[in-house]
Amino acid sequence: MIRLFEQHYVRRVHELAGTWQFQRENDERVYHLAVPGCWEQHPDLAAYRGRGEYQRTLQVAQNHTNLRLEFQGVSHTADVFLDGQQVAHHYNAYTPFAALIRDVAAGDHRLTVAVDNRFGPASALHKPNDYYTYGGIIRGVTAEVVPDVFIQQSHFTSTMTATGWQGRLQVTVTNTAATAQVVSVKARLAGQKVQLEPQTIAGQTTAVFEWQTDFDQVTAWTPAQPQLYLATAELIQDGQVIDDLVERVGFRQVKVVGNRIQLNGQSVFLQGFNRHEDSVAYGCALPFQQIVQDLDLMVDMGANAVRTSHYPNDQRFLDLCDERGLLVWEEAHARGLTLAQMQNPNFDQQCADCNQEMVDAHFNHPSIVIWGLLNECASDTSAGRKKYQMQYQQIRQLDVTRPVTSATCQHFKDQCLDLPDVVSYNLYTGWYEDGSVEKGNDREIEWINQTPGAGKPMIVSEFGAGAIYGYRNRTRCKWSEERQADILGECLDTYLNDPRLSGAFIWQFCDCRVTEEEWFAVRPRSYNNKGILDEYRRPKLAYDVVKAKFQAHLKQLNQ
Repeated sequence: MIRLFEQHYVRRVHELAGTWQFQRENDERVYHLAVPGCWEQHPDLAAYRGRGEYQRTLQVAQNHTNLRLEFQGVSHTADVFLDGQQVAHHYNAYTPFAALIRDVAAGDHRLTVAVDNRFGPASALHKPNDYYTYGGIIRGVTAEVVPDVFIQQSHFTSTMTATGWQGRLQVTVTNTAATAQVVSVKARLAGQKVQLEPQTIAGQTTAVFEWQTDFDQVTAWTPAQPQLYLATAELIQDGQVIDDLVERVGFRQVKVVGNRIQLNGQSVFLQGFNRHEDSVAYGCALPFQQIVQDLDLMVDMGANAVRTSHYPNDQRFLDLCDERGLLVWEEAHARGLTLAQMQNPNFDQQCADCNQEMVDAHFNHPSIVIWGLLNECASDTSAGRKKYQMQYQQIRQLDVTRPVTSATCQHFKDQCLDLPDVVSYNLYTGWYEDGSVEKGNDREIEWINQTPGAGKPMIVSEFGAGAIYGYRNRTRCKWSEERQADILGECLDTYLNDPRLSGAFIWQFCDCRVTEEEWFAVRPRSYNNKGILDEYRRPKLAYDVVKAKFQAHLKQLNQ
């Protein structure tokens, strides 16, 4: 399952989930691994960091087929080959990519994906970190049959008007042929339809078809009533429908007005969790059942928001957030990088690629209300500031409809607070430093108000404390469940009742595996243990504390 709705009725699509052959580099043994999946699921590969090759047979029914292979996520570097010929190279575990192979002959073909999850200079973003970089084809794969001219993507935006809503659908069409092609687009959305004027698309180029109109009879997407609509685009050539693409969208508008985040003209307070895609059983390749349970648990505790720390998430998770009305801070992949690491010669391009792929793939999710970037990086330096400026500029060029933020831990020295639309800070009072949570928060806000960040919405993007599941101690010492519950209670009493704030995100939803390099000394069990649940989704004492305080505040917000 790639999405929670059908995206194509004309285009032929085949999911390549199942068992693939796998061999480690310099190892003759052949394994049979699940795709999607992490190779760490196999007992021989539980700690393997290196290179390996996945292989399977791919059947093509007709001669002269244009084959489009789409990978939702490969961790972290992939080289794709068809019959020994390389057809794609991609870096970054958490964003999709595609390979288009024209004029494929009928018959059986050998599909090979070489995967590498090693750290090193070639990888600027994947490094030993406070979460684990698994190996494998971690998200779904599809094989699609496409015509010479096909729909690449469609993006929908909506704007509130005095009488209702205005919507704009932009459909990008790619011509892979050498010669020009004449095509048109039919579109349907919310009971309205249109056939757009034909365009002549030159060979090996793209064109954008745009439909903008008023929608007076639609229901707005809100957390309380997350109304979704199907936006259908059909590609017409010589009077025939040759391709199609269906996206699921919502009519909603996100704006920053003064020091508030507004959804459809109403101020919202985001309360929820930072969440890693991680499970002791499945690594980062979470099955649908686990994704559903994660959302059930967050909603049960009274969350209305989630932050995809620290990378773009699986489309199925975002689809569920669309359906359930959970507000999403979607984050690009770059976490805790020093200035020296940001000056890696691959850093700028790898970040730019990730940002582009994230926005292109996830643009239509109405649940996404904030884009995030560069968590806890070197925003306290002038050289780092240039990196921040470049990425803020890129995201805003890709999408003008959502605010952008970056979570900082550079307390009292951040040089970038003029850049975000929303100022977000990570503050672990009670855990990394003792003292009053209220006084620590006051000190942080007083400093922000003396910087160019003054007057913007503010979010406490991370706060929390560690606890080892099952460790109880009446002294309430650190690492006990009692101490974690105490700290979370004080934090929530402060942040949920501070009128200066627009959100608060607990670090974190559940315990997650970390890399041993650089982290073993401060992360017992080689896990980040700040989860409200452990890696098996067993609730700690803090679960009921969070649930009581989140639910009470949510009830207050909804009055």
